[in-house]
Amino acid sequence: MFHWDDGLFLTAAGLALDVRRRQPRGFISHAHADHIGVHELAFCTPATARLYQHRRGAHRRTRELPYRQPIEFGPLQLTTYPAGHCLGSAMILAEDDRQRLLYTGDFKLGPSATAEPAELPSADILVMESTFGRPRYRLPPRDEVIGELIALVRETLAAGRTPVVHAYALGKSQEVTRLLTAEGIAVLQHPTIFAVSQVYQQCGVDLGKVGLFDKQKVSGRAVVTLPRGVRTFRLPGLIDPVSIAVTGWAVDPSTKYRQGVDHALPLSDHADFEELLAIVERVEAKQVYCTHGPREFVDHLREAGHEAFPLHGSYQPRLF
Repeated sequence: MFHWDDGLFLTAAGLALDVRRRQPRGFISHAHADHIGVHELAFCTPATARLYQHRRGAHRRTRELPYRQPIEFGPLQLTTYPAGHCLGSAMILAEDDRQRLLYTGDFKLGPSATAEPAELPSADILVMESTFGRPRYRLPPRDEVIGELIALVRETLAAGRTPVVHAYALGKSQEVTRLLTAEGIAVLQHPTIFAVSQVYQQCGVDLGKVGLFDKQKVSGRAVVTLPRGVRTFRLPGLIDPVSIAVTGWAVDPSTKYRQGVDHALPLSDHADFEELLAIVERVEAKQVYCTHGPREFVDHLREAGHEAFPLHGSYQPRLF
């Protein structure tokens, strides 16, 4: 039903899944750069189509796959389901008359302020991302992390300083913005982030009181900018800034030092270790293939009695 050729393909349909090199037909699970290929025809949800065209050009051709609306494509029926990762993120279920395959892309099972919650159909074969596939990546309760973020931002503002949150331009920045504005904290965004946020709002996602960064308006507002590793993250006119990174990797205490910030909070748009285990149980697949994560997660699944395999790397057979 599928094969690996420096990327994942639905064999009979000739459809690439999150393959970054250009293809005649490619499914894009979401609009993060590491999942986008500039394909001749991109299959994706309507929101991902808008974000894809924002990032790669309005002329890019798409075929929209709204959630839960099956289409016939060659010998397969294809249906997208929310993945809970960012706006428009989707899992895709491919079915023929013999078996069902679910490809997750990046996903998160918990709640989100800016994305539909993940939905999990049953499948015979599960191809899943496993970014946080080590047991130490068990994230604390989301509400606790959000409470810590809000308290830190308020304390910083009360001290006459500027809280500066570092986050990816698409997804995490909008999530953090909505969490802050929902608590009455006005937000200014880096121009790159603000442009993405306008697409979110065009898709019906209310981000609250948010505006384009203006150094004349910094006082009393939180600022959301790019990660420090991005060359253009700096913004002028910040008042005694306090830097905050939001990332699941913050489970590791060393994260704030590696990223050069004052604080690092473990707010993630990826499934943590427990959610990775949970999806396998809920989908009830006979076979599980893991990608974008540590090889040892496959071992954890095998120890739990699942027929599991790594999808790529030195352990990867070419054809299934």
